[in-house]
Amino acid sequence: MQLDQAALLVAGGVGSGLTGSMAGLASLISYPTLLAVGLPPIAANVTNSVGLLASGAGSAAGSRLELRGQGRRILRQSLFALLGGTTGAVLLLNTTSAVFELIVPALIALAAAVLLFRDQLRGWYTKPKARFAQPPLGLAIFLIGIYGGYFGAAAGVLMLAVMSMSVVEPLAVTNAVKSVVLGASNAAAAVLYAVIAPVHWTAAAILGVGCLIGSWIGPALVRRTPERPLRFVIAIAALGLAGYLWHDAVTT
Repeated sequence: MQLDQAALLVAGGVGSGLTGSMAGLASLISYPTLLAVGLPPIAANVTNSVGLLASGAGSAAGSRLELRGQGRRILRQSLFALLGGTTGAVLLLNTTSAVFELIVPALIALAAAVLLFRDQLRGWYTKPKARFAQPPLGLAIFLIGIYGGYFGAAAGVLMLAVMSMSVVEPLAVTNAVKSVVLGASNAAAAVLYAVIAPVHWTAAAILGVGCLIGSWIGPALVRRTPERPLRFVIAIAALGLAGYLWHDAVTT
């Protein structure tokens, strides 16, 4: 790998770590970066999953304040994410991604809408009359874990949206828990990819260094950023990604 490609991967990793720990949009930067250095789509996807392991570790290290007292919650939710990530990885390795890639933009756009209208939806969600319609949080995390293991772009937005609906707490805490739980899904997929998929290990390692740096810094920025503007920015970025992925899916 050439020096300019390595520098691009480090820069992409830092940006990916920042956006991942702050907004759940890590792959918005890391996946296109891997394509830019010449990796084919499938190799870029699996290499991305391996490289983003560092993002989860960095986010956890940088979110120690927010993660205090969250151990049981993280363990319980990570189990669902782990099972989902394993399932998603198996699906990727055994099926075509064409149909799924058409569904991805709709999922991301839905997550953006949930974040934009979180307070209104939370008010409905917590009403006694709506309890019959409340989806189990564990099932939602499992399904998002499948998506994260299969493709992953904006899986963090989906996870953040679901978790924001289920509990009333500062966004920084929800975001920190989201990063760790999503890391479990990513780790499960990465283990399978490491064994039987075309991972580009040099690219994954260099990307991982940048991810570790960016994700370590990200939680401190979330801690100091007003919640409502941050949710708005995350949602708008997710809508932009949904539009890009939709256009990419229908034109290729």
